[in-house]
Formats: sequence, structure tokens, C-alpha cells
Amino acid sequence: MFDNSLTERTGLITVLVGDQFQSAQSRYIAAIYYVEKGRVGKMVREKIPKLCSRLLNTFHAKLPDQKKFSTSCVLHNRFLSTDAEKNPSPPRVLITGSLGQLGIGLAKKLRARYGAENIIMSDIIRVPKEVLDAGPYIYADILDFKNLQEIIVNYRIDWLIHFSALLSAVGESNVPLAMRVNIEGLHNVMELAKQYRLKIFVPSTIGAFGPDSPRNPTPDLCVQRPRTIYGVSKVHAELLGEYYHFKYGLDFRSLRFPGVISGDTAPGGGTTDYAVVIFHEALRTGRFKCYLRKDTKLPMMYIEDCLRSLIELMEAPNESLKLRTYNVAAISFTPEELAKAVKKHVPNLDVEYVPDHRQAIADSWPQVFEDINARKDWGWKHEYGLEELCSAMIDVTKPYYTDNSK
Repeated sequence: MFDNSLTERTGLITVLVGDQFQSAQSRYIAAIYYVEKGRVGKMVREKIPKLCSRLLNTFHAKLPDQKKFSTSCVLHNRFLSTDAEKNPSPPRVLITGSLGQLGIGLAKKLRARYGAENIIMSDIIRVPKEVLDAGPYIYADILDFKNLQEIIVNYRIDWLIHFSALLSAVGESNVPLAMRVNIEGLHNVMELAKQYRLKIFVPSTIGAFGPDSPRNPTPDLCVQRPRTIYGVSKVHAELLGEYYHFKYGLDFRSLRFPGVISGDTAPGGGTTDYAVVIFHEALRTGRFKCYLRKDTKLPMMYIEDCLRSLIELMEAPNESLKLRTYNVAAISFTPEELAKAVKKHVPNLDVEYVPDHRQAIADSWPQVFEDINARKDWGWKHEYGLEELCSAMIDVTKPYYTDNSK
């Protein structure tokens, strides 16, 4: 049980965290968080030398049954030593919706850079054992504000990468749920990022554009007006993030991803998923029925390029970013062009084109992304063309159909 004798300096802690936390235990943990991460207000900064000394003396006491916090105090820049400025601690990162197409791969890369203990994966579905074995994983419902708030405080989060969303085709089949997840959930993470001064990344998409947008090429700044709830929610995220940046100073960053192609995770219900499924069907049955016309040109990107672009954007100096949301691109191709490339690896592949309701969605999207600003502002450069993408996808997916252990 929490030792209330540690709250003798309640007034001191209240200066740090206010009255937003009801229990003494919550205020105490929040105070540690604010002091360690430099998230203190003007009153505290004016009295910082004595205040922090008193707080840190208090913080040396042990908290039974609570996560142990270090007492190395990371304060506002003007109170940092030269060594602390040169050797900042690695960020503590929370990834929402981390069991989707991008989350597992991103967590692996970030853990290699910043340490496994600093990357917290989260989702609301049952987690595979290999994910649990790889590093921290917690249950997190983005529609539960208090749950997210406790996670951010207890795990001392610095970066929030918000992947939780219903994608284009799935969202159209359940618009009310898509509005809750994609819009209400966004509001929760944005407000918490503002409150705790987090760096936040929210992915956007080619689906943020509509039939009135220029399609070849599609620049960063142009009319958008999407025709799906997924696209509408992403435009909302872009504009809200930009507003929070200019209104509150929130470090909001976003990339409009094209169709992302990967072999390790199941497709998530997007309109561009045909470019993933074709590899599995080519190796599994030798036949593929495509739900888009063979001449439907869309921008695409291999997952390795996608994840690298996200990391490079998050690590880019804030002053180098002229925009809060960037197009990021690699290649554009049609289903017919992709099928020809796949046939170099699976010569007997038979492809049938039977357009369905997803064709109308694809027809409203860009054909070619213009990402000149990403290349100029923070040095983006893709590595995978169509041939490299096909070779990589065959290498990743082939073992699933040749090795019985997969």
C-alpha cells in the first residue's frame, strides 16, 4: 500500500501536477514524471534549484509494488549540464495499435536503436507469444482516456506513435465504429500529447485525397475532400495536429503513406491490399483474383522504406520541418505491372481482374505522390523499386508455403 507519509510536501507536488490526479500516489508518480522529463511550469522553473533538491530527496524513498523510477533529473534546458545536453536519454515510446501491419516491425527497429525496455507496444487484441517475448506489451484502449493517461504517466512516455485506426474498406463497412476509433480515439491521444508535451506521430494516407485532388502528381498542399470515412478522419487528424502545433506548440508529425506492402503481417482491410495478397496467392495456389482494374495506378511503398521514413521523420530536428504533414513516396504501378513483375518469380501465375466496390475508392486516390518537400526538408530517399520490392516479398512469403513449420 502507498505510504502517505511521503505526501508531507503535498503543496510542493501540487505545484508540479495541479489537482488533476485524485490520489496522493498518482500525484507522486506524476511529479516524478514531470521533474524527470522537464515538464514543469513557470512557477517551478523560477524556484527550481531548491524545489528539485527537496523533491529528489523525497523521491529516494521506495514505493512498494510500484515501478522504480530513476532519480536522474532531466530539467529544462537552462538547468542541464553540458554532458546531459550531449547525451540525452533515449525516448520512451508508446505505440498504439501495434499489432497491425506497421507496429511489430517498427517496434523491432526502435528497440534496436533505443533499447527494448523503452519501446512499449500496445493494442486491444490477444498478443502472440513471440511479441510478448520481444519486449514490453500492454493492453491499451484508445477510447479510454484515463487508461491512456495512466500508461503515459506510469511508463514516462516521451513519444506517442498512434497507429490505431480502421482502414478504408473496413471503415466503410462500419462507419459509426470508424468514427469512434479514428476520430474519438485521435482526440484522446492528441489531448494527452498536448497535456504531457509528447512528440506524437499520426500516420496519414493516400486516402486523405479525393476525386477533386490533382492525381498525377499529387502535391503536399492541394484540395483534398476524400470520399471515405477513413480519408475524412485522416484529413481531420492532419488539420487538428497542425492546429495543436500552432496553438499549443505540440510537436505533431505525420506522413501520408501510399499503399504499404509487407509479407509478415496479414492485410488490414485497405484498398491497396491486393498488392500484398497477390504474393501469397501466387505461391499458395498460382491464381489471383484482383478486385481492381488492371490499369489502376496507385502509389506504393515497401515496408522497409515505410518504417525508415517514419523513424527519419521522428528523428529530424524540429526546425528542419517546414510542414507538419508530408507526402512520402517510392513507386507507382498498376495491378497489371505488378503481376508481370511477380511472374518473373512465379511464371505460371494466372491473374483475373474482377473490380468490386473498392474500385471507386481507388479511382478517387492519387496515382503518383509528389514528395519533393520530404526529400528537401529531411533528406527522404526511397530504396525499393518494383523489382527490389518483388524480390523482397518473394523472399519473405516463400517460406510460409515451403516450410511446414511456418
